[in-house]
Amino acid sequence: MKSAPAVLDPRIKRTRQLLHRAFSELLTEKSFEEITVNDIAERSTVNRATFYDHFPDKFALLEDIIADSFQAMLDARMAGSIGTCPESVKQLIRAVCDFFADLASSCPKHQRQFTPVAESKIKSLLRDFLLIGLRHIPEASKSELELRATMASWAICGAALEWSHAKAASLEAFADAVFSL
Repeated sequence: MKSAPAVLDPRIKRTRQLLHRAFSELLTEKSFEEITVNDIAERSTVNRATFYDHFPDKFALLEDIIADSFQAMLDARMAGSIGTCPESVKQLIRAVCDFFADLASSCPKHQRQFTPVAESKIKSLLRDFLLIGLRHIPEASKSELELRATMASWAICGAALEWSHAKAASLEAFADAVFSL
């Protein structure tokens, strides 16, 4: 079963929203390499020390934005359920496809830079999500479950990335095909 998400203090949420927004705005003006922590702090009206209270660097901020974006997409697709039933897994595949398709269309000039970061983060989030559903298999050892979750997360992520580039099949047909494998 899904554990209750940690409730963040409203001030922490607000500060992170400011940092996310500032970073996103700066990405429309500059390349990732050109953006500094000072730029993000100034744009967000948060001082640098506060930035560092939340994130060790701009890469961690990027990963947090990716995680939040994917979690929102996952929540919308999964409607709060976690399971290993076929339809839940297909919804999970669709969410990953949607995420990578949105990434490709929303920031094409940064896609080459962000795809590896996003792929790594999504694999990790998927693995954790799948582990929750797989823990209900009583005969499997912990290491076997972790291996299954890792392999599935990598397979889903890789397939979704390929689909987001080619889109040779409809999302529904693609999710069915990936699930059957």
